[in-house]
Amino acid sequence: MLDIKFIRENSNSITEAIKNKGVDLNIDELLELDDKRRELIQKTEKIKSEQKKLGEKDKVKAGKIKKEFKKLNRELKKIQDRYEELMLLVPNIYSDDTPIGPDESANREISRCGKIPKFNFPIKDHIQLGKDLDLIDIEKGVKTSGFRGYYLKNEAVLIQFALMQHALEELRKKSFTLMIPPTILREFALIGSGHFPEGKKEIYQIANPGRLVDGKEIKEKFFLAGTSEPPLLAYYTNAVLDEKRLPIKLAGFSQCYRSEVGSYGKDTKGLYRLHEFMKIEQIVICRADLEESHRLFDEIGENAKEILKELKLPYRVVQVCTGDMGAGKYEMRDIETWMPSRQSYGETHSNSSLTDWQARRLNIKYKTKNGEKKFVFTLNNTMIASPRILIAILENYQQKDGSVMIPQVLQPYLKGLKKIERKK
Repeated sequence: MLDIKFIRENSNSITEAIKNKGVDLNIDELLELDDKRRELIQKTEKIKSEQKKLGEKDKVKAGKIKKEFKKLNRELKKIQDRYEELMLLVPNIYSDDTPIGPDESANREISRCGKIPKFNFPIKDHIQLGKDLDLIDIEKGVKTSGFRGYYLKNEAVLIQFALMQHALEELRKKSFTLMIPPTILREFALIGSGHFPEGKKEIYQIANPGRLVDGKEIKEKFFLAGTSEPPLLAYYTNAVLDEKRLPIKLAGFSQCYRSEVGSYGKDTKGLYRLHEFMKIEQIVICRADLEESHRLFDEIGENAKEILKELKLPYRVVQVCTGDMGAGKYEMRDIETWMPSRQSYGETHSNSSLTDWQARRLNIKYKTKNGEKKFVFTLNNTMIASPRILIAILENYQQKDGSVMIPQVLQPYLKGLKKIERKK
């Protein structure tokens, strides 16, 4: 969400952002509603003042004023509701170096790291490797869980937990606060993070949220988190933080749930696009300073790159374009890791800077040393997400004899196990 004054003063930039991010919003309607809203607020306040002055002096006139006030209040509520609905759709402006384009085809590669492996034997994809080495069972997963279901087995389970443990330890060394947040969320948390209303179709809603002690059904809507970003940000809802506490750095581990409705028919085979997975997310809350937030944006990007370097996986970084970045993003970069069976890079990390767009929705502020209250800036980036990263590990580390070497950095978590071989 942006400040309405900022929207008015920068309507041309907002209009450009609406167009280039593909947001369905009429800025003129929003500004007209704001005018009507302000006018009605003034009228209702004037009537309230008149009503207060009359008191018990003229009951007939007071009754008419009360009736008029109720009518105006109903009109104001209707306009206010529509105004708030549109305000949630207003996109953030984007950085000057963000590419303009409709979709991922306009994303711009900015760097590469690591040598793409060359195999002197016919390679297998992660599905075949998982089947041969008894690591992945997609057939039984689909039978049990439906479309995009899967089972991880044996060493794949150990590797997944080794990845999570290693990522948490690395972030703890960097003074991140480790958290396991709830994954069943109230609606405000998803509105606050910006996943609602734009991404609502990708979020699972709980159909049966339960009953109270007296047996009455819980009427409130609850949802499953697609990432730990919403609950970690919601932790600070309505907070006024001391500037000295900033930046706040959080590392959230969670199971993640995504309906992937918008991606139906895309990446339908294997572990690339799933309904549930594990992830460790980096969240940063900092001062309202673009220079500082950009430095932190680079920092959390480096944290993710470090783990890929430790895993010795080739990757590239792309600057995400306007049409692929989401409404709330000021700047966004993806890290894509090399996946041999695809003969291309696949997205494994997503790094985003959102300025105060989320903070305004959740009312997260900080007090400066001069006593001024400002909205914080927020950032987020994946540290590790699995089993998608397992695709890269299994395929890049496969051997001619059908075995898979385990990355050296993960071996201590597996009691020194170095290789996954076919079970006898």
